[in-house]
Amino acid sequence: MTQISVMIADDHPLIVEGLTSVLARHGLKVVGSASEATAVVGTFQALGPDVLVLDLRFGDGGIGGLDVLQDLHARHPLAKVVIYTQFDQDEVIREAYKRGAKAFVTKNTDPTELAETIARVHQGDTVFMPSIANRLALMSVRGDESPLAKLQPREVEVFKLMAQGLTNVEIADRMNLSPKTISTTSQAIKDQLGIHRPADITLLAVKCGLIEP
Repeated sequence: MTQISVMIADDHPLIVEGLTSVLARHGLKVVGSASEATAVVGTFQALGPDVLVLDLRFGDGGIGGLDVLQDLHARHPLAKVVIYTQFDQDEVIREAYKRGAKAFVTKNTDPTELAETIARVHQGDTVFMPSIANRLALMSVRGDESPLAKLQPREVEVFKLMAQGLTNVEIADRMNLSPKTISTTSQAIKDQLGIHRPADITLLAVKCGLIEP
């Protein structure tokens, strides 16, 4: 039987080394890795692994794992991705599945369960660990309050910059838009989310995993 080939995207060398060893003991072959978010899609295209194990946080301060996931599936709709991360906010879990992840595994999970999840994803399954499935069910009952669900993509980008404390002028410069446009957009964002204090905007962005704490 052909070994399942796995690529790991994580910025911690010890995580990559440890997973490579653990997965090998379960008959899975790690064929390569990427330590920067910007390198994930290119490395995936070069290696062509059966399954990608993707973290959601990278230390380079740039794009995050959810953005990588969206970009990857835009280019490779059939890519099989297992999210493997310590960040498990409800909104992040839901968004990961919405963007094409086939499984969401937290880093405190037994490595054997991760290996089994990778094997199931390779077979074509979408895997919902019991704890994740329960949380997704609760979210469907109470509704999605995440900015990712309520805002348009450009509004999300503005929201993330607002949460980092940038002024409208600074956001306009960063996004190459007029200050007036940003002012109008930021007010619309506050109205849609029902929050106006800068501290509350930052707190919500952290809670939803959109910016680093």
